[in-house]
Amino acid sequence: MSDRGLRWRSARPTASRGGRPPLDPSSRPEAAFVLLLMQSTFWFSAGLSAFPFALAGEPWMVALGTASWVLAGLACLLAIGLVRRSRRSRRWTLALEGTCLGGSALLLLIPIGANRGPVSLMVNIALPFAVIALLRGKKMRAAFSSAYSSPTASTGG
Repeated sequence: MSDRGLRWRSARPTASRGGRPPLDPSSRPEAAFVLLLMQSTFWFSAGLSAFPFALAGEPWMVALGTASWVLAGLACLLAIGLVRRSRRSRRWTLALEGTCLGGSALLLLIPIGANRGPVSLMVNIALPFAVIALLRGKKMRAAFSSAYSSPTASTGG
């Protein structure tokens, strides 16, 4: 009995199949996808936890909860774009994470009573920093170039 039919084959094209250029074998965009989805769930739960305060007489918390849900949805869309190797998603993700990192640094520096515990530091500082570190560099810029980001660019249709 031959095991040739049971071997695993990658779905990514190689130079020998169809004459298409090989994709970057790096899994850094997929790791950024997972981290961005984690961040999205944190924003979703923060928005969800804001709504009970609106029932207690603080109507502006509805706007904050809705804004958190919008950010969570945007992060999910950007994460999907990262897996599809979209250059626009990479740029917007870097801008969003840079903004989050800058805002979190301001919260840490300004003495307004923000939480400075280890969970807060990991979610607000380490997570955006890790996403930025995964998506920066010449290799990632090349992986998100137009030849790799469009599935129809290499097949001609």
